[in-house]
Amino acid sequence: MSLLQHVAALDVDDCWIGAGLIRNAIWDHLHGMPVELVPGSDVDVVYYESADTSPTRDLAIEKRLFDALPAIPWSVHNQARMHQANADAPYRNVADAISYWPETATAIAARIIADKVEIIAPHGIDDLVGMIVRPSPNFAHKLSIYRNRIATKKWAQRWPGLQFIDA
Repeated sequence: MSLLQHVAALDVDDCWIGAGLIRNAIWDHLHGMPVELVPGSDVDVVYYESADTSPTRDLAIEKRLFDALPAIPWSVHNQARMHQANADAPYRNVADAISYWPETATAIAARIIADKVEIIAPHGIDDLVGMIVRPSPNFAHKLSIYRNRIATKKWAQRWPGLQFIDA
């Protein structure tokens, strides 16, 4: 909640914490482990701003977060330009961008609006809470990247209850 509150304090439209932080916390909880940042992971902050897609905007937001919480490994990316790096069609907003994230269980984000937590999960949360790892529909044509992520992230060692589906 503290991290979500810091992101909300940025007062950036359509700004969320997503991906690994949420996924990992849920998998830690479901495995009866303390919920903590996974070593080597970061806190993904995503937003959508088509008026300024420069990486310097990301760095300015990231600096504000580092100034507030320097021990947190923040990573900020404007989804209005990330389609280029991912070889996808342009994203319309954060929810659309998240639908292109590699795994259905990773495609989740949260933010605080008016003291309430709001969630985006374009593929639902069944795979996340069911501990199923599968490529998202918009990522299915990038199976080599999906397979490489599974191999390098070592999720099966940390969370042995996960079920992996290749396609």
